[in-house]
Amino acid sequence: MGLGKGLDAILDDLARRVAGVRHALMLSGDGLVTGAAEGLAREDAEHLAAVASGLHSLARGTGRQFSAGRVRQTMVEFDRGVLFVTAVDEERCLCVLGDEGADLGQVAYEMTVLAERIAGKR
Repeated sequence: MGLGKGLDAILDDLARRVAGVRHALMLSGDGLVTGAAEGLAREDAEHLAAVASGLHSLARGTGRQFSAGRVRQTMVEFDRGVLFVTAVDEERCLCVLGDEGADLGQVAYEMTVLAERIAGKR
């Protein structure tokens, strides 16, 4: 199944449809924003993408060091929110910042489905 509509629109849909998703964006392997849902200032999107890129890179290094395989998803829980980074492929990641009340399983599932769709696996 192809994307069928622009990446920003797909990320907007994710942010609207999944309860607790505050911000959603796509980033390149070098941490640049390639798409973002509405409501996130450019400066904040760039900061979030850089954080997500660094987090994903650290997780990849850990996977290599300990022969754990490819990183699929990384999650950080905060007092008042949660950050998910989901690999789309070797070059791209999805990033979601959720509210503290977000259903972690639902957000993780929706991100996995969307990542597979973007990668052309669905």
